[in-house]
Amino acid sequence: MPSAPAKTDPPAPAKPPAGNQPANRAPANRRRFLTDGLRWDLPASLVVFLVAVPLSLGIAAASGAPVMAGLIAAAVGGIVAGSLGGSPLQVSGPAAGLTVIVAGLIEQFGWPATCAITAAAGVLQALLGLARVGRIALAIAPVVVHAMLAGIGITIVLQQLHVLLGADSASEAWDNIMAMPGSIFAADLAAAVLGAVVIAVLLGWKHLPAAVRRVPGPLVAVIAATALSLPFNVDRITFDGSLLAALSLPEMPGGNWTAVVIGVVTVALIGSVESLLSAVAVDKMHHGQRTDFNRELLGQGAANVTSGMLGGLPVTGVIVRSATNLEAGARTRKSAILHGVWVLVFSLLLAGLIQLIPQAVLAGLLIVIGSRLVRAADIRTARRTGDLTVYGVTLFCVVFINLLVGVLTGLVLAVALVLWRVARASIHAEPTGASDGNRWRVVIDGSCSFLSLPRLSTVLASVPAGTHVTVELEVDFLDHPVHDTLEAWRNRHVGNGGTVVIEESGTATLHDAQAGPPSRGSSRSALRSGFAPWRSWQRRLIGQGAAGPQAAGPDAPGQGGAGPDAAGQDAAGPDNPGPHVPGPLRSVLDGVDNYHRRNAHLVRPHVQELSSYQDPGTLFVACSDSRLVPNLITSSGPGDLFTVRNVGNVVGDDGRDASIEAALEFALNELSVESIVVCGHSGCGAMTALWADPDGAVEPDGAVDPDGAVEPDGAGDRGAIDVWLDHARPSLTAFRNGHPVQAAAAEAGYGAVDQLAMVNVTVQLDRLQGHPGLQEALKSGRVHVAGLFYDISTARVLQITPDGIGHLDPAASSR
Repeated sequence: MPSAPAKTDPPAPAKPPAGNQPANRAPANRRRFLTDGLRWDLPASLVVFLVAVPLSLGIAAASGAPVMAGLIAAAVGGIVAGSLGGSPLQVSGPAAGLTVIVAGLIEQFGWPATCAITAAAGVLQALLGLARVGRIALAIAPVVVHAMLAGIGITIVLQQLHVLLGADSASEAWDNIMAMPGSIFAADLAAAVLGAVVIAVLLGWKHLPAAVRRVPGPLVAVIAATALSLPFNVDRITFDGSLLAALSLPEMPGGNWTAVVIGVVTVALIGSVESLLSAVAVDKMHHGQRTDFNRELLGQGAANVTSGMLGGLPVTGVIVRSATNLEAGARTRKSAILHGVWVLVFSLLLAGLIQLIPQAVLAGLLIVIGSRLVRAADIRTARRTGDLTVYGVTLFCVVFINLLVGVLTGLVLAVALVLWRVARASIHAEPTGASDGNRWRVVIDGSCSFLSLPRLSTVLASVPAGTHVTVELEVDFLDHPVHDTLEAWRNRHVGNGGTVVIEESGTATLHDAQAGPPSRGSSRSALRSGFAPWRSWQRRLIGQGAAGPQAAGPDAPGQGGAGPDAAGQDAAGPDNPGPHVPGPLRSVLDGVDNYHRRNAHLVRPHVQELSSYQDPGTLFVACSDSRLVPNLITSSGPGDLFTVRNVGNVVGDDGRDASIEAALEFALNELSVESIVVCGHSGCGAMTALWADPDGAVEPDGAVDPDGAVEPDGAGDRGAIDVWLDHARPSLTAFRNGHPVQAAAAEAGYGAVDQLAMVNVTVQLDRLQGHPGLQEALKSGRVHVAGLFYDISTARVLQITPDGIGHLDPAASSR
């Protein structure tokens, strides 16, 4: 039984009868659907209608089809494709990209049979949509789409400039260029002025007040220029016959079914590609609802079936009308649908009004629309990203050949460029260190596949025989042919008296290349970034295959076995730093050599400005433990941290340690640090020793010798570590007294030693809070203190507060 509403709640409205609720809601939903966005869609549909009529008539004439077939296709494209398609703001209709194909079909089969081919192509498009292959359009490189739009824009401008001047335009861009001087000398002054008025209105519209700009500029420009044209004798839109007389049923072709099938497939594929390309381009022009590409194919297929059955031209998504639709301010698919309705209504009832519009007026409108498709920002982006060649070739082919050839050429070129950039490796060889040229370095970086074999073989052949070679393999992809090539060269080089050491620091390895199908490794590698310990990469030096870590050849440097390093000495490092290097120093010197080869050039730009000063923001007090790397866990670099390290990360008490006091004074007074961080870690040796010997040998304040004399700290039988741990014994006392941090750490599952380490961080923070030299800075807020704890087993950092612990890793805190 529902509870009564609270007294503070407003009275619940009476619920209508259940049977009446859907009936009342349905009309409201229908009204909302019909009226939402109509303020913008209605004027936009009128503008698109004005552009679609002359374009549709011109495409029909150029195809050799009945002129009214273009208007049938325009109406069907707007109403059917606009209602069912997956691109809400795309406008469909007859397109210039199919002109040559349709003309060939009409010449071969006649117009009624061409209508049947159009309907069949629509069925094939619908099947492609049902097969859900539409998303292949997303694989198109953006630079190709940008160049396609620019090429269409240039084509439009070249054609419409002739119309604006009162001349006839050609179908080919080159012909329009060559005929331009003649059109200029024979220009119709009245037509040119009318077109210039439209262009001026459109270019200046954005500078007018916002209240005025609520009316679409293209609509105002067309109406104003048409009104100005009434006293003049200029070429206007003309057509003969009626729309109803042009309606006709298709007829089956009389034979040659192979050619019929080819025609159906050609119309379906080219129409689908143009529609999907146009939809991709439309999506880049607005921030609203994205295209459902499979639904778009279904909508285009339904429109072509309808257009073919009624005697219309093939329908595709048309970028010119779509761009006009967006420019005019359309918000929903109602604009495209209404444009089809206007084409139908005006063609039936008010064709005379359409014929009042001068051709030069629409030419001016199309020139502005076309010029806006060529964006300087796209050209700058293509130049900056190295895709200018793709952009230029695509644009050239779209303008001077046709849309489909241009797009396909651009896609092939873009794919080839991607393969060139991604599927190749940077490979080079150079002598290192020794002046006699006896030591060489081969670097292979990137994605190394069989495509890189010519370059790899050339570089390996340039290495002199009998030399000591280090191969640095820093790749994220490596296949079996590369493995075989390296293995064959290594055996050959060793057989000629040389040595080969292969250092693998990438994410793809030679072992993986022969163990199974190649795959791309993760782009994030601790080895590549210099974070991994020596044991992780110095043990990955590849030598004699089954011989394990030994380097190829009897004198391989830095390896065990028969090499001189087995005796604890080595004649030289990888780059020959000098003779008689002790074996225990090999790891350090190899690490320095690796730094110089791989990281020094990356660090140099950041440290050059710090060469004469330092300006760290944090004093970082950490344990001396080798597993704790402050710069690694804080993602910091040179100049960020002023680091003090000691056993147990202690601050000391009462100024008993001069090194800590000196660092603190220098950090505060000279460096003006703004924060002080104390960082402990798990498995701390100092805390382990403190836990094992909690009381120490004597009292912290001194030792008593057998004669009764008091000796200073550290005297007697106490070792230096035991004396140093006196700084941390207050932490043990706090731990035993049930410190809140100890309880929080225990609840989190940490062992006693790690609990003590966390309490130790808190105690050191308390000492800093009470330090005389920090009082003023802390009270004023100039300096802040914080505690951290590094959990080595999980590689995660915790925050230590006076009352507990907190997770800084979002992944850990969410669990």
